[in-house]
Amino acid sequence: MHGSVLRTAILIAVLSSLILAIGAAADGGDGLMAAVVIAIAVNGTAYFLSDKIALSAMRARPVSEWEYPQLYRLVRELSTMARTPVPQLYVSPAPQPNAFATGRSRRRAAICCTEGILATLDVDELRAVLGHELSHIHNRDILVSSVAAGMATVITFLASFAWLLPFGRGGGRALKLLLMMVLGPVAALVIQLAIARTREYQADSAAVLLTGDPLALARALRKIELGTTARPLAATGSLAAAGHLMIVGPFRSTGLGRLFSTHPQVAERVRRLESLAGCPR
Repeated sequence: MHGSVLRTAILIAVLSSLILAIGAAADGGDGLMAAVVIAIAVNGTAYFLSDKIALSAMRARPVSEWEYPQLYRLVRELSTMARTPVPQLYVSPAPQPNAFATGRSRRRAAICCTEGILATLDVDELRAVLGHELSHIHNRDILVSSVAAGMATVITFLASFAWLLPFGRGGGRALKLLLMMVLGPVAALVIQLAIARTREYQADSAAVLLTGDPLALARALRKIELGTTARPLAATGSLAAAGHLMIVGPFRSTGLGRLFSTHPQVAERVRRLESLAGCPR
């Protein structure tokens, strides 16, 4: 079994066990039955709709080759080199420069670029970023990261409607209040457990092998970091749960943004890329 598939299976099993334990503790047999329904809904939504959730969070739309010929040309060229099916391409209206890949498999993958990144990067820098995202697709990183995003989105959604959960009176009321307070951090924990920061270093290195231009990716990361600092996204709802998919963390390092932080420091990534290019430290 591939590592990403195994991590996804473990993630689903752990979260399901947690939901069932909470249900049983809250209201015995009735609570357990309700928890079974909730677990099925959470896992089903996370697995089958995770890519749509992430794209919707960024208000992304599918684009044609007629609209973005250069983007299509670069992705086709890199996909051929990586021996990976050409992913679907989406563009988000967000002015923040950023990009991400999502999907359950190589054949169901999608790459989303923001309008900000298309306006900010030079062609060689954009090519390097696309190489990074294609590396995530080729290495199947997108499976576990997309499912984790879907799970975290559903968990935070449940936190908003905890009062409607079908648990009994008395202790059930206290439990609902507790759920409202803890489900947000639990959603962040799901992502933290599922996503290893080393995957970004690995995707950077794989992108260099694909494009042969480590300095282009280093320049792109610097520009993206400047853009995310100037135009941070709000770490709320499904957007908070999808932030780890981005090539650079899109949130301020405060509050929920810090809870959902999964990216290594850009300065360290740039240092490693410059080292690959033979630049002095």
